Order: sequence, then structure tokens, then C-alpha cells
Amino acid sequence: MAARIPVRDGESLVFLASVALLVLHILDDGFFQPEPGISAADNVLYVGVFVGVLVAAAVVYPRVRPGARAALAAILGVVCLTYAGVALGEAFGQGLAGHDYTGLLLLPAGIALLVLAGVTLWRSRRTGGTRTRRYLRRALLAVVALLLAFLVVQPLVFAIGLTHRPRIEVKPADLSRPHEEVALTTEDGLDLDAWYVPSQNGAAVIVFPGRGSRVPQARMLAEAGYGVLMLDMRGQGESEGMPNTLGWGSAKDLDSALAYLQERSDVEEGRIGGIGFSVGGELMIQAAAENEGLAAVVSEGAGERSWRESTLRGTAGWPATANLFLTDAVMTTITGEPAPPALQDLVGRISPRPLFLIYATNGQGGEDLTPEYYKAAAEPKEVWEITTGGHTGGFEAEPEEYERRVLAFFENALLG
Repeated sequence: MAARIPVRDGESLVFLASVALLVLHILDDGFFQPEPGISAADNVLYVGVFVGVLVAAAVVYPRVRPGARAALAAILGVVCLTYAGVALGEAFGQGLAGHDYTGLLLLPAGIALLVLAGVTLWRSRRTGGTRTRRYLRRALLAVVALLLAFLVVQPLVFAIGLTHRPRIEVKPADLSRPHEEVALTTEDGLDLDAWYVPSQNGAAVIVFPGRGSRVPQARMLAEAGYGVLMLDMRGQGESEGMPNTLGWGSAKDLDSALAYLQERSDVEEGRIGGIGFSVGGELMIQAAAENEGLAAVVSEGAGERSWRESTLRGTAGWPATANLFLTDAVMTTITGEPAPPALQDLVGRISPRPLFLIYATNGQGGEDLTPEYYKAAAEPKEVWEITTGGHTGGFEAEPEEYERRVLAFFENALLG
């Protein structure tokens, strides 16, 4: 029986101590020192599910066979190293703070668990029987390990990394004209930081996401007389909220930006546009579909942000769709946010307001799906494939053509 398989005392001690450190960090991350603007109540699902799974792993560990013990140790070892990597990223970014200290404790815990997994497998290997039978058994175990890596480890690592992105320090930037420091509040109570260059022509454009991340494009618009609002997405820069690399829930950030611009005396009614990059491009599409205050949208580098976009690849994309579905499930557990609507459904709801899609031939993150979004969109619409640049690198690759096309689009859409 599996319950009678002996477990060395040292083995159990290493596993339980490492799991205890992981539980401590999750409690610290979710309850004791959550991100600014996030309360412990917002993280009940995240902490409850993760801690519950870890307690269950600690209970079953001494009762299962060596192969299962090694799998548990390896999976949790990778999870520990992922959290530790986030803490190290913070250390090299804005410096250690809050729950980063308990995150660093997971570096030795993760290494210990991976060593434990390897030692357990080595000690439990079977040397009897024929060589063919041994090799067949090991080949089957390798297949099982690959499936576990694809369906369990990778979704966990991706989801933790995507929802714990280290913040990047906001540095001063020259936007060609003076800008104001702006504070916005979202409908769910988060405070966001932004810069605003007042409008000279009665129109304004939201550059998203991030202050300083798209300074050349913002400067281009400011020099053309547009008001320019550069906004830190929730969980990034100095804005409150949980970091989410895929931007789930951040359409509310753009709603608050629109509300701010609609109240400004220098911006005329119906003359607010937006230009978004990568995740920001995806969120601009969603914001325009859900908020008629956005009169025109440039979306550069929009790709896949959930399993819903992956379905466009048909049967050939089923493995990736399954992987993304599991990643999204973990992300929902951590953030409490469901996967957002499919971009291919949203683009059709923007018309009669104009949409301009830009993508790179050598892009990434599902950028190759842009032609499908263009087909699904209604007129007026434009698309530009850039063959000489990479992901969201259109301005750097073809600055004169980029400026001509984008300024002409906003002139027609916002200035008439």
C-alpha cells in the first residue's frame, strides 16, 4: 500500500519547512502586506485556494508513492522560485518592500524542493527487470512529467508572473510642452497617477499604458497641439492596484481617464482619442467598445490576452488554448477578475467611430491575429502591417511614416 512506503524524516522536514515558508509568503502577499489600494478582503479567494492546496499537499505528501512525492516537490519548488524571482525583480527595480522579504526566503526553499525531487526520484528508481522494460517505464514517466509541466507548472508560473509584475520607476520625461501631474480615481476606488499636457487644438489623446513608456509618441502628439494624457495602468508605476501584465480589469482605468478629459475646459466634446500599445492596445479596443466617449482608437500590437483569442487559431491552436485556459483560471483565482471579453467580439462594437490597427510582421504575443481583428471590425477602419520593426516598434522602425499615418488618422477623426 502507498501509505506504508517509508518516508525519511529529513525528506519530510525539508518539504514541510519549504511549504510553511510558501504559506507564509502567500499570507504576507495577500493579507498582511497586499499591494497599495488592495485590501485583504480582495484576496480571500487567492489566499484561501493557494493555502488550502498547500495544506492538502503537506497532508498527502508522506502518504503517496515516491514518484508523486517528487512531482509535488518539483511543482512547489518551481512555484517558490517564481515568487522569489518576483522579489528579486523588485529588488533590482524600485527596491525591496512589503512582502518582497518573505519572497526572498523562497529562493532557498525552491532550490531545496527541487533537490529533494531529484534525490527522491534517484532513490526510488527501479533497477530490476529487463533493460527494455526499465527504459519503457522511464519514457512513460518522462511523458507524464512533460504533461505536468505543460498543464500545471507552466500555467502556475505564467499566472504568478503575470499578476506580480515588478513595478518600474517612473522617470522624468521631456514631452516637448509642459505637463501637469494628475491623480485619477477609478470606479473601484484605485488612485492612478498620470501626466497631462493641456490641449491647444481642442482635442486630446490618451497614451496608454505608462508614463514615460511611450515618450516619443506622446511628444509627437503634443507637438501637433493635442492634449496628451499618459496614464500609469493599475499596479504599474505609482498607481495603486495589483499588477496584471495582461491588463485584466484595467478598462476601468481608461474610463477614469475619459471622465477626467471630459471635464477639462481645453477639450471639446467628442474629441477624445486613444493610442494603446500591446496590452494597452487591447484595452483601447475594449474601452472603445464599452464607452462611447472614446471617439477614435489607434491600437498597436494587440494580441492574445486570454484563451478566447486563442480560439481563432482553430484546431491547430487547441494545445495552446488548453494551456491558456488553465493559466486564466489561476489568474482569476489570484486577481478575482474573470477573463475579459474576446477582442474579436469587441472590435465590431466600435463602429461608427474609426479604428486604426497597427501590427508588426515580426511581432509577438499573438500580434499575428490582428488581421482577424481587422476582418471582424466594421467601417471606418484602417490597418497597417509594419515589416521592418518588432512588437510595438513601429515608431522606431518608420518614424516619418508612423507620424504621417497616426496624425492623419487623429486629424480626420478628432479635428474634422
